[in-house]
Amino acid sequence: MKVAVIGGTRGLGYWIASYLKEKEQTVTITGRDSLSGKSAAKHLGVFYTSDNKIAAKSDVVILAVPIESTAAIIKELAPLMRKGSLLIDVTSVKEDPANLMEKYAPEGVEVLPTHPMFGPRVRSLEGQVVVLTPEKKGKWYPIVVDFLKKEKARVISTTPEIHDRMMSIVQGLTHFAYISIAATIQKMEIDVKESRKFSSPIYSLMLDMIARIVAQNPYLCYSIQTKNRHIGVTHQKFLETFQELKGMIEDENQEEFVNVMSSAAKHLDDLEASLGRSDKAIFALNAEISTLKNSLGQEVGVRHIYSGNIHVGILEELTPEFLYLNNSKKVTKLKLANVETLSQVEIFAWKKTHLPLKSYDVSIIFPANSNPELIALGIQKLEGVIDAELIDVYQGDQLPTDSHSITIRYHVLDPQTRFDVEMFLKGFGGKIR
Repeated sequence: MKVAVIGGTRGLGYWIASYLKEKEQTVTITGRDSLSGKSAAKHLGVFYTSDNKIAAKSDVVILAVPIESTAAIIKELAPLMRKGSLLIDVTSVKEDPANLMEKYAPEGVEVLPTHPMFGPRVRSLEGQVVVLTPEKKGKWYPIVVDFLKKEKARVISTTPEIHDRMMSIVQGLTHFAYISIAATIQKMEIDVKESRKFSSPIYSLMLDMIARIVAQNPYLCYSIQTKNRHIGVTHQKFLETFQELKGMIEDENQEEFVNVMSSAAKHLDDLEASLGRSDKAIFALNAEISTLKNSLGQEVGVRHIYSGNIHVGILEELTPEFLYLNNSKKVTKLKLANVETLSQVEIFAWKKTHLPLKSYDVSIIFPANSNPELIALGIQKLEGVIDAELIDVYQGDQLPTDSHSITIRYHVLDPQTRFDVEMFLKGFGGKIR
């Protein structure tokens, strides 16, 4: 399938192009800067064109341009698309793009206004929410839904208006509040690192969530706040509520404040479930730190959550912000917030493909009624053994008539594993030649 990602040279468009390329689609990206476009295409292994008219001839065209540019791109591209193709936009606002795509797309071109509820930092679609807001469901709709579900995404189908009303809360209100908190902390000249020392895990987790929002593209955040027609009402209600609560504090009206807070708590979704989810998040953060503290001086493995690079070595030092791994060649300094620890199974799997293997042959005398294949399989299942294969079975004058010699070749990472293999064979009555 030929897919064009308009604005695929960076951000979410780049992520989409990369993901679809991994799924073996034929991908073309476009972008205004041909130099960065060609560089991105080379890195991704996809095609690049600066001509949107060429891209419009694809089977699927995905618009991943800034919100303020979406209308112009729809007007330019939609009329050029061929019958039977699919036009998708992935902006955070849906009403205007949906109306424009329906208006400018020729008959026979299906349109699917879409909002991926994630940014380009995620590693896959698994567990991610994708909102679809089709006015009509054509032949492409079930194909898209099937693809998303196979990738284990959570698919929500609704109308553009309902989507935008929900986004006025999910994005409009929360982003507005978080940005306000971050800006207030800055204006009060609070040392954030110092404040964490005085805090519970909840405060640190909240700061991380706020930081995650304010670290996003500020132009995108501004566009979301200004292009969704429902957000103005939401902002006004938020400011009214803030002033009401502020007045209760100033008037020392405890009863009214308690009533408002209690009523708001009851209105929120299942409080027990919310507390459970937040407890899990806090526990996960603390558990990982505890694991690392208990592993000082031992071998550990970590994966960088953004690059995907894996580092294995002896954990030499652990600070509140960094860990230091020694892999015998150098000491690597890694930011704790950017890595996740690997299990022993994951470390071993990494070693099998990244470290040189050592091969050994062992010949053992066993009774003639023993099963050489099962003995080789037993060696292969030993911890530290990568694989094992039977290469020879011998019966001759040098051996007792009721015996045979079995030769097995096995591969290991650590030469010390040889002793485990020999102990295993002797434990089953074998005599090593």
